[in-house]
Amino acid sequence: MAAMVLATARLLLRGSGSWRRARLRSGAPPHRPFSSGGAYPNIPLSSPLPGVPEPVFATVDGQEKFETKVTMLDNGLRVASQNKFGQFCTVGILVNSGSRYEAKYLSGIAHFLEKLAFSSTDRFNSKDEILLTLEKHGGICDCQTSRDTTMYAVSADSKGLDTVVGLLADVVLHPRLTDEEIEMTRMAVQFELEDLDMRPDPEPLLTEMIHEAAYRENTVGLHRFCPTENIAKIDREVLHSYLRNYYTPDRMVLAGVGVEHEHLVECARKYLLGTRPAWGCERAVDVDRSVAQYTGGVVKLERDMSNVSLGPAPFPELTHIMIGLESCSFLEEDFIPFAVLNMMMGGGGSFSAGGPGKGMFTRLYLNVLNRHHWMYNATSYHHSYEDTGLLCVHASADPRQVREMVEILTKEFILMAGTVDVVELERAKTQLMSMLMMNLESRPVIFEDVGRQVLATRSRKLPHELCALIP
Repeated sequence: MAAMVLATARLLLRGSGSWRRARLRSGAPPHRPFSSGGAYPNIPLSSPLPGVPEPVFATVDGQEKFETKVTMLDNGLRVASQNKFGQFCTVGILVNSGSRYEAKYLSGIAHFLEKLAFSSTDRFNSKDEILLTLEKHGGICDCQTSRDTTMYAVSADSKGLDTVVGLLADVVLHPRLTDEEIEMTRMAVQFELEDLDMRPDPEPLLTEMIHEAAYRENTVGLHRFCPTENIAKIDREVLHSYLRNYYTPDRMVLAGVGVEHEHLVECARKYLLGTRPAWGCERAVDVDRSVAQYTGGVVKLERDMSNVSLGPAPFPELTHIMIGLESCSFLEEDFIPFAVLNMMMGGGGSFSAGGPGKGMFTRLYLNVLNRHHWMYNATSYHHSYEDTGLLCVHASADPRQVREMVEILTKEFILMAGTVDVVELERAKTQLMSMLMMNLESRPVIFEDVGRQVLATRSRKLPHELCALIP
């Protein structure tokens, strides 16, 4: 053993000597200057360097870039578009329907319609046939439902606009809703409900519960997900009775981004004007026009997660709470200030990589997560609808510290009414502007924004234009 160690030591010595001799022969390595600020040692990063020419950036007329054009057809359907240059476009139909309109129906219809979207229609025998048609234009499709809006969207090559609009019209107005498709949807809904109960992330379930507590048995407080007892009760007749009242032209918007407005209107007249839907009636008979009534309340749920884990170690035993207060609708002038307040609260998980760009200077990080190591999460959310809104904070901690956690969050809500630091406010506004501008580079996000505005407000101003008006 000693010989082995000695041999190794000699080898190292020889190696180091040969390296030294090679270095002497070649000379010292040349000096490499680094841009460490040595040339400008006393200039802060916030000031421009002397002698460096001022950059000139390309400018685009904002009014032209973000202009929303709206045309109403004879049947009341509105066509909205924003022209954005590029090869692809996003086009879809937004319907003023959702779980908030199910007070007179079986709860869960909107959930079923979301799963049934892009199934067989009068023109297409199956979902596969629809997907093959879209693939010819490099397209994809999606359907999403919220509490007040159902959205059918397609992203595809702009040259296939006529095909895309015709397909969307057939999917929305002429679904077959066969027994086989409905049975498959029942299985999909059942699986989603079971998955919701087993997910380690409680945010979707907490959001459902906070709405249920805030708006007891009315409008946006109704169940967004189909209750288990209603899965077997929803059939083709129930779906048609709902579609008859809420899938009418006056409650629809055909929105497009990356298309010429005149071409989109032409396609809308071709496929969506004078078309008789599968349920046989184009006019609504009984529409729920209830206004959201904020009631307030408490909803509790206890779950055993000891047998649910992604690995050998079980999930930590945590208590999750969400505290919320009524805010405002997205039609009110206070909507943008509430959005800035939500950014100012910020928050996230106790483990988060990154610097200020990740929101590490927000109040829930500085005042909550950085000071109370036992808290796993503290995040702010803002939900806004046509006639109401909710500002919420979600937090997680050990069950033994629930009382202290609630007191800390309550204190943060009280501090919202206090003074706001100028730097803090400007940082929140800048973060909101940055997020909006990044979203404006995404056609699907612009499409959804345009459709929702026209569907509910007929407003032409975008949030990024209003953000600069905040005092």
